[in-house]
Amino acid sequence: MIEEISIRNFALIDSLTLSFDKGFTVLTGETGAGKSIIVGSLSFLLGAKADVDIIRTGSNEASVSAIIYIDDKNTDALSWLSEREIELDDSRLSVRRTIKSTGRSSIFIQSASMTRNDLEVFMGFLFDLHGQHNHESLLRKDTHRVYLDRFSALEDKVKDLNRVFIELSEKRKALEALFTNERDREARLEILNYAIEEITKAAPKIGEIKELESESSRLGDFEKLSGHVNSGASSLFDDDPSLLTLARRSRAAMENASSIDGSLSPLLKRLEDLYYEAEDISSEFRDYRNSLSYDPKRLEEVEERLSLLYKLRKKYRPSGNSISDSSSSDESGVLKYMTEAALEIEALSGAVENQTIIKNQIAGLEKDLTSKASFLSAERKEGAKKLNKGITEILKRLGMPNAAFSAQVLSKGKDRGFVCGPYGADDIEFMFSANTGEPLKDLSRIASGGELSRVMLAIKTILCGNGDSGAETLVFDEVDTGIGGEVALSVGEYLSLIGKEKQIFCVTHLASIAVRADNHLLVQKKVDRKDAQSIERTITGITSLYAEERRLEIARMLAGDSGDAALAHADELLAKYGKS
Repeated sequence: MIEEISIRNFALIDSLTLSFDKGFTVLTGETGAGKSIIVGSLSFLLGAKADVDIIRTGSNEASVSAIIYIDDKNTDALSWLSEREIELDDSRLSVRRTIKSTGRSSIFIQSASMTRNDLEVFMGFLFDLHGQHNHESLLRKDTHRVYLDRFSALEDKVKDLNRVFIELSEKRKALEALFTNERDREARLEILNYAIEEITKAAPKIGEIKELESESSRLGDFEKLSGHVNSGASSLFDDDPSLLTLARRSRAAMENASSIDGSLSPLLKRLEDLYYEAEDISSEFRDYRNSLSYDPKRLEEVEERLSLLYKLRKKYRPSGNSISDSSSSDESGVLKYMTEAALEIEALSGAVENQTIIKNQIAGLEKDLTSKASFLSAERKEGAKKLNKGITEILKRLGMPNAAFSAQVLSKGKDRGFVCGPYGADDIEFMFSANTGEPLKDLSRIASGGELSRVMLAIKTILCGNGDSGAETLVFDEVDTGIGGEVALSVGEYLSLIGKEKQIFCVTHLASIAVRADNHLLVQKKVDRKDAQSIERTITGITSLYAEERRLEIARMLAGDSGDAALAHADELLAKYGKS
């Protein structure tokens, strides 16, 4: 449900922020007032294609943003968000779309950047817009199955079949992998066995490469190292005076001075610490110097060992040809490769036995899938009969007495035998004929905007009685096209009925529809002087109507003015059909 929308520099709209309530909301106003601009801004927010022409003259950017509440029953929308790690804020999220005069655009859901296609898919879970041939779920054949299954209370059965279908697909892929050319399997086993033998023989240890690299550096630059060490030893304890000798003399002198002046005791303590530290360093450094020796044979051994470990690392670490996706490196990655290779060998060695097991599993799943698909087909056909009858009856009340609606349940396999997809063995398609004698045709080929709106109105009326959990907000732009009288009253009645379960927006010119609304918005065009040159600019604005203002607007819609007769008629309609 949309709770708030902000529109900036969109067509004739300068700056507009609106808050919306639940229920049935109508937008009315004179022809050309800008009602279609409001619908256009919604369409833009839902992901419709757009170009720079929509940007208000004199502006560099147009934007539409909204705060949307998502019901916890809307599992499709919640799953989509969860897959992208987008979190709701108290069941709400913000959506913003902008387009600049350069043609560049940006889309954000919460703080996540999205493509237009992402936006269109996601908003399709929340909104149905009818009247223009975009964002109309009724025109997408893939949604026809969803509508029929929802009406027939088959959604859980479809999920169950889908689970079996996915499991069967995975088993078939596994079997196909097992049946891959036997020579490939043997070749793979040979490669894996060689790798394990090579790694086992080398027996790499964690941290070994770093230790050997350090030793190689020490042996390779022994002459320089020895020179530096001897220089350091000379300064530290070999020379006279050396650092250690000077520290010893200073300590002795400070001891004598401190015996005379006790205030020197802290300095004596620090000098003693310095002496003992120098003595400690000298001892360790002397041992290190004495241990130094150049061993060309050891250097050769180290280089050979490093060469072997580098070779293993290049061949088997994850960033190379490893079967692992781990980010490990050096010895740990090589050892991980060996472990995974052993597991793969075990799997490949049992391939023949696994083939038999998987074949039996596939046979069982195929039988289960066929049974579930046959059940769904039968239930869909029964549900289609009821749906066809219910929608046709409602369409008659909506001013289409000769209309025929048919939810056709056709076999996917046709003449090819049994074929089952992820949602069953049926292709569902809604067909429609507006007039007697005309054949049933695809909705997108024959239905006008007004006809489509009324068909959707009929479908949503029926689904609301069946716990509809689809789009939470419906927008009707042309539902009153070519109707009046009792038919208009029926349209208003059905919109009001759906408004008890959904958020409804309806652009209308008919008072008999407007009086049924829970909320009434008046769209008006006016001239404003806002720029520095006081140039007159036309802008579109919206006002919420209550009590007397609404009464006057209903009268205008009835007679074009607010005369006594029109007001009396408005009072009659509001008293009979209006919401208190």
